[in-house]
Amino acid sequence: MNIMDEAILEKAMSADVAPATNENIKMRGEKVCVFYGDKQALFGVDLLIRQNQVTALIGPSGCGKSTFLRCLNRMNDTIDSARVEGKITLDGEDIYDRNIDVVELRSRVGMVFQKPNPFPKSIYENVAYGPRIHGLARNKADMDAIVETSLKRAGLFNEVKDRLNDPGTGLSGGQQQRLCIARAIAVSPEVILMDEPCSALDPIATARVEELIDELRENYTIVIVTHSMQQAARVSQRTAMFHLGNLAEEGPTEKMFTNPDDKRTQDYITGRFG
Repeated sequence: MNIMDEAILEKAMSADVAPATNENIKMRGEKVCVFYGDKQALFGVDLLIRQNQVTALIGPSGCGKSTFLRCLNRMNDTIDSARVEGKITLDGEDIYDRNIDVVELRSRVGMVFQKPNPFPKSIYENVAYGPRIHGLARNKADMDAIVETSLKRAGLFNEVKDRLNDPGTGLSGGQQQRLCIARAIAVSPEVILMDEPCSALDPIATARVEELIDELRENYTIVIVTHSMQQAARVSQRTAMFHLGNLAEEGPTEKMFTNPDDKRTQDYITGRFG
């Protein structure tokens, strides 16, 4: 049985599947290999990330999808044993070039983690933290505007506008995750990486975050790691299947879920993967 119901299939088939051009490629991975000490986790991955689209990375646990995601803003740099080979570009610029400012890179390529991780600060200060570090606000009025705009884009402002000084940790799980999305948005990124952002949320909160992802892609390029095939089908325009550190295949989500080229993809999305 196909895991997508008719509504999911209709949404997937309506996706923009225009061919890649230099103009619509935001990030590009070429022959990306990752090593943790002597263990190799990724093997020569080539993947294009298209601008203003959602690319879903799927595959079984331990297949390398989160490892690849962390390569896109050099989060693997924080792991002493990690080594990345190959080339990854953002707007044609090699992000692993020795002259790249990694702090600036991570402001351009933000990240939302699996578990909501608001700072032990107020709702307002959670959002204001990044803009303050990067000097994006000239005065309090500027900062107020950034905080309000970010919370609105994250679909959270109306729920918290009367308690901005309350702790962010006091929000519900779904609200905390949207606060973390607002925090990422506040520094005006171009790309948002999401590592299983709904795995700790209930179905209602998950639906709200999925709606938000669909709204955000008008202004941002999004890459999401998910174990939910239904979620990948609902939110993404492109899907990449990882297996044992290799990219099995990548393509329009509609095709990947209805007529994949690789048997490993077919077996995985139909639950026959072993």
